[in-house]
Amino acid sequence: MAHVKRTTVIVAGAMIALTACAPAGYNGANSGAAEPVAVAAAEPTASAEPEADQAAAPKADVQLTDQLVGKKLPRMGKVVTDQGGWVLYRFDKDSADPPQSNCVDKCAQVWPPALTDGNPQLQGVSDDKVGTVTRQDGTRQITIGGWPVYRYIGDKKPGQWKGQGVGGTWFVVDPNGKKNLTCLPKGTPKAVAPPASGASSDGGSGYSY
Repeated sequence: MAHVKRTTVIVAGAMIALTACAPAGYNGANSGAAEPVAVAAAEPTASAEPEADQAAAPKADVQLTDQLVGKKLPRMGKVVTDQGGWVLYRFDKDSADPPQSNCVDKCAQVWPPALTDGNPQLQGVSDDKVGTVTRQDGTRQITIGGWPVYRYIGDKKPGQWKGQGVGGTWFVVDPNGKKNLTCLPKGTPKAVAPPASGASSDGGSGYSY
């Protein structure tokens, strides 16, 4: 099947939220074979981002996201997971036009960016929605609909979405790059502490990222 690569970023509106919905520990199994595709590089902008082929290669100890899987989870609906089934998120303090990640340092310890070598497999996610943005350290982060995407260390097993609504800025991302607001927790959850802090990782730390 032929794929058409586009670098145009489309920013879509959020869906209507339904409140009072707590995270679940559902661990859905992936189905079907993923089709290998090349991730389109983000379009150069006024921010003078380096060309994708000039970006530094990921370090040997950096975990790459080898696969993006668009799927539906009970109660949450449409999500995107990585190859391990971990739900991915987007951050309201980032930008999609131009794509830019503003989650660095301790924030990136709590919300590890989905890094790539430029060739993740896609299943249930259109390749024209997927791109990359070069981070401050030279690594390449996956974008969906222009938005950089992340995991959350507060999720303890695949299929959880404990990062939903954290700080009022973090939300599960859907296959088009939109915020999935189908299932929101009561109140505004706080992020867990960075691993290096030695604080408890089950919330209440007061971190805003």
